[in-house]
Amino acid sequence: MSNALVIIPTYNEIENINKMLDTVMNLNERFDVLIVDDGSPDGTAEVVRDKMETFKGRIHLEERTGKLGLGTAYIHGFNWALERDYQYIFEMDCDFSHDPNDLGRLKKACEDGADLSIGSRYVKGVNVVNWPMSRVLLSYFASVYVRFITRMPIQDSTAGFKCYQRTTLERINLDKINFVGYAFQIEMKFKVWRHKMSIVEVPVIFTDRTEGQSKMSGGIIKEAIFGVIKLKLKSWFQKSH
Repeated sequence: MSNALVIIPTYNEIENINKMLDTVMNLNERFDVLIVDDGSPDGTAEVVRDKMETFKGRIHLEERTGKLGLGTAYIHGFNWALERDYQYIFEMDCDFSHDPNDLGRLKKACEDGADLSIGSRYVKGVNVVNWPMSRVLLSYFASVYVRFITRMPIQDSTAGFKCYQRTTLERINLDKINFVGYAFQIEMKFKVWRHKMSIVEVPVIFTDRTEGQSKMSGGIIKEAIFGVIKLKLKSWFQKSH
């Protein structure tokens, strides 16, 4: 068993799942994978089950009924990992926008003392490939907005490519995480920062998906915009009481 678990939520990722699992399984360093699938009708889970036979004990599958949201998928995965002996727990997308070859760099940052390492698109310029300029600007200024409201010193506050030390997740009350979409990524970083734990941004190149459909929606963006204000107001209220 590896000491590192990569959690990958999936919904209709039939075009990517086979290649993603092969890529992670064949990295020089060993990483186990947990797929949290939200009832994909396209057969994603069936591919995972086939791969579980090939890579026994390294690939795991948790199936849920219906689309329950990115945040709840990760919380499910975190709890699953904490019930086992994993020391390094990752969030990663299935669509290759996050390069599996960067997993080792994120892990190394945590081995060197970070409580949370973030695969950052913006810590060294803007490292995004295949996005239209409107999407780049939206994402970049979303992070500027989050920094302004929360005062978190993080360049890529909406990033979803991360490695947590086990002890980091143990210190956060996962039952109290409120958001399920885009704002989930901000809330988790905010909780780590509020606990005065160490956060390191590791520069990565983000490449937009070439296969499958994006899960981004107007509702997800709206949750992030208003969720940030809610997070800050709640932290003020807690400080004053």
